[in-house]
Formats: sequence, C-alpha cells, structure tokens
Amino acid sequence: MRGRISRIVELFHWTLTPKMSVYGPSELERCLRGVVADLQPEPRHETCFIKGTVDIPYSRWSREALTKSLLYFEAQRSGRLPYNQRVTWRDHSGLTDGLEQGVDLVGGYYDAGDHVKFGLPMAFTVTMLSWGVIEYGKNIANAGEYEHALEAIKWGTDYFVKAHTSPNVGDGDTDHYCWQRPEDMTTSRQAYKIDESRPGSDLAGETAAAMAAASIVFKTTNSHYSHLLLHHAQQLFEFGDKYRGKYDSSVEVVKSYYASVSGYKDELLWAALWLYKATDRDVYLKYIINNAHCFGGIGWAITEFSWDVKYAGVQILASKLLMEGKHKEHNHILGQYKSKAEYYLCACLNRSDNNNVDRTPGGLLYVRQWNNMQYVSTAAFLLTVYSDYLQNANQKLHCPLGIVSVQELLDLAKSQVDYILGANPMSMSYLVGFGSRYPKRVHHRGASVVSYRENKGFIGCTQGYDNWYGRKDPNPNDLVGALVGGPNCQDNFRDERGNYMQTEACTYNTAPLVGVLSKFYVLSSSQNISQFPSLISSY
Repeated sequence: MRGRISRIVELFHWTLTPKMSVYGPSELERCLRGVVADLQPEPRHETCFIKGTVDIPYSRWSREALTKSLLYFEAQRSGRLPYNQRVTWRDHSGLTDGLEQGVDLVGGYYDAGDHVKFGLPMAFTVTMLSWGVIEYGKNIANAGEYEHALEAIKWGTDYFVKAHTSPNVGDGDTDHYCWQRPEDMTTSRQAYKIDESRPGSDLAGETAAAMAAASIVFKTTNSHYSHLLLHHAQQLFEFGDKYRGKYDSSVEVVKSYYASVSGYKDELLWAALWLYKATDRDVYLKYIINNAHCFGGIGWAITEFSWDVKYAGVQILASKLLMEGKHKEHNHILGQYKSKAEYYLCACLNRSDNNNVDRTPGGLLYVRQWNNMQYVSTAAFLLTVYSDYLQNANQKLHCPLGIVSVQELLDLAKSQVDYILGANPMSMSYLVGFGSRYPKRVHHRGASVVSYRENKGFIGCTQGYDNWYGRKDPNPNDLVGALVGGPNCQDNFRDERGNYMQTEACTYNTAPLVGVLSKFYVLSSSQNISQFPSLISSY
C-alpha cells in the first residue's frame, strides 16, 4: 500500500536479461476466437498473449483496459452511491462522516484497501485524472469513456469543496485493526484539519493543484462548476503559501501511512503551475520562476514521480512552457526545469550515464518493493505526455548517452503498459479483471467480503479477520480496474491477501493509466497501427 519512504531519491542500475517461452495451440485457438469476437457488436473481453503472426488489435486491449480502469474508481467511492453506480457489489458508506465536527464530509474516495480518506493521495489521484483528460480528452471520448472520466474527477472534487477545512477522515490505526466492508464500518471517523496554527502546505498545494486542473476539465462543459473549483484552488494555494509547514507535522496520525518526505515546496510549485494553466495569470508564472531555485524546482534531479514527490511533474509542465516559446524572458530558468525533467526521462530510458532507474529482468521499471506499480504508471504517463510535447515542438530528447526519438519514449511507455496487462514473465495481468489471469486475492476489505447487497448481515470489526481475511479462496468480488502493487524485483508475484506490498491497489496507481491507455487506443486505431502490434508475451 504505502509505507514510510526513507529516501526521496534512490539510485538504481538496469539489469535486463530477457527470458523466453512460447504458448501452444490451445492458446492460439483461444486468440483466434477472440479475432472472430471482434467482428461481433459486443466483443468478448478476454486477453491472450501469443508469440506468432496472428494480429489481435491492440486497440481492443487498450480500450477494454481504459474502460475497466475508470470502473475501479466507482468501487472506491465513499458516501451515498448514485443511481447509475456500475459496481453493484458496493453500497452506501461513510454517511455520517464529519457529523462529530458539525460539517458534511460525506463522499470522496477510499485510497486503497482500507476505509480512510487521506487527502494527499486523493488529491493527487484527481490531479492525474484531470491531467489525463486535459491531454487526451478527445481520445477518451473516442473510446466512449469521457463521461465516466468526468464522473471520476467530480466525485473527488465535490468532496474537496466540502472538505476545504477537514480533508482527512478516518483513523488509519483503528481502521487497520478491523477487516470490515465499508458499509459496516465501526471504526473512528475522526476528521483532521489543517489551519493557521496547524499548517499543511503540501496538502493544501496538492488539493489546489487538483481543483485547478479539474477546473480546466470542466471549463467548457460546466463553467459554473469550473469557476467554483478555481475559486477554491486559489484560496487553498494562498493559504498553503502564507502558512507554511508539512501536513504530517500538524496531523501526525498520517505519518505511518502518507508521510510527506519531500516536504511541501514541490506541491506549492505544482499548484502554481496548474493555477497558471487554469488562469494564465502572470502572478503564478512569476511564483514558479522566482521560487525555482529555493524550492528545489531546478535543483532536485528526481527518478520518481508520486503522490509525495511532484518535482518530475513540475519539471515536465515547466518544460512545456519553454517549448511553447511564449515566455522567452524566462527561458534561462525554464531551461533549467527542462534539464531536470530530462534527467528523469533519461533515467527511465536507461540513457543516463549514472543513476538509471532499475528494471526487473522482465523489463519493468522498479523503484521500490512496496507498491512499485505506482511509479510505473506515473512514469508511463510522463513519458507519453513528454513525447507529445517533443513532437509538437519538433524536438528530440537529449540524454547523456545519446539522442532519443519521440518513438523511443512511446515504446518504453507502451512496454510498461504491456507488462501491466500481462506481457511479463508470469503472464499475469496486474490490472484486476483484465484478461483471464489476474490477482484474485486483492488486499481489499470490501472486495474480500461477501457483498453487502447480497448479505446485509452485520460483519463486526474482527469478524472479518476471522471469517474472510484468511481464506484461501479468491475474493467474492472482483476489484475491476485496480492496479495492484505488482511483482518484486525478480518479476515474482504472490497472489495472497496478506501480501499487501504486492496485492493492494491504490487510486493513484490507476489514475495515470487513464490518459496513457486512451493515447494508445487512438494510436492503435489509426493508420500507425503497425507501430502498435498485438500484446505478445515473449518470456
């Protein structure tokens, strides 16, 4: 799930050693049936990986994965579920959140397999969903998923509007003591807030970034709502900048779960960038330029991008400003942002002369053992969007070990997505519900216990541990679209409910995939389909 991060930057080396295996006639027959199914009005959703010449359209896989990724967010909803809820094994939950504090804090998302609504990762989830729609909204619409993407964003931003004063709900310690469905919760729903005397610039900054990015998304479809989000974003940014401090120093209960290791300066730069994109106001651009050095924007060379560490995202967005050529008076500073952005990308590509991001023998980017897939999905996203920025500016990426083309960035992003979807040594899809082989014992309270709609009998705090947690059987409910933590550094994966480092999924794992999958869906559907062959497992 999370775990305390002891270092911001970890240095790795690439040790890529491919393995080979070939699938037999039965798998070939199954895949051929899939080709026939593609011709039907309602295509079958079954994944197969073959080594050979039969071409199963990549667009089919990417669209299915996109659809299921967005479905996952409905499974993570807290609050009163809407009439069009598609994940039918879930029901209403957390309906009294905020009651003790006299505020309405119903709604939002549970971050992972528990029932705490942590503000920082939830906000990052919404920021990444919004960024994906901003970059690839037309692609998502072409796949028929635009409304679902907007619903996923709005479920988060509606909560942020309510939670402007109390963004964290629930106690991680008491929550983890119990194994219950969200509909049966008996744990503390204590709400924690930041204010002038208990600052949290990182939390305020990330929430401001999420609301500013979302305001761009809704600008043309719901202008009133867009203005509301922007108003809240500006207020939160001003508050976070004026009363500076780390939120985990003010709300110490989060330290064991989402400690702010990188501090708050990256979030303030991140928020200012999104506010500049949303408003085009020079005050935010000047903030980015004037604080570039003292806030680490042009100092930190980072090899990860996550809910905690935003520097790579800041540097990528600042690079786009440079490529657009509209701010020539700031080219010197923006150029330094770009240099750090390319440090991250070159490290992912194994084109740095040192400090490359490690890879598993099967080719997966590997940052750390606890929930590694979060770093894979964010890397795939940044590689994809930067390839677009380079292409639009007619530029290439300059790494210490050579010049890198736009296609090479896309190839690496696609290789990571392919690995996630099953082209890996274990032939395991790490996106739940995708393909015929995926994690069946996800570390998730709601998915691992019989659905409330099927059996409304109350399940007590420890009763879930006694009767459900230790079962060897698959979960009774598939957490479709969830991206689990994934394999270890040797591509090995144990599908066990208690193996939370590998089998727990988080909202911020899946969020970056939405934009990436829509990009590959459109590319594979276009005349460039030759560049996107079928998913092939070659291990």
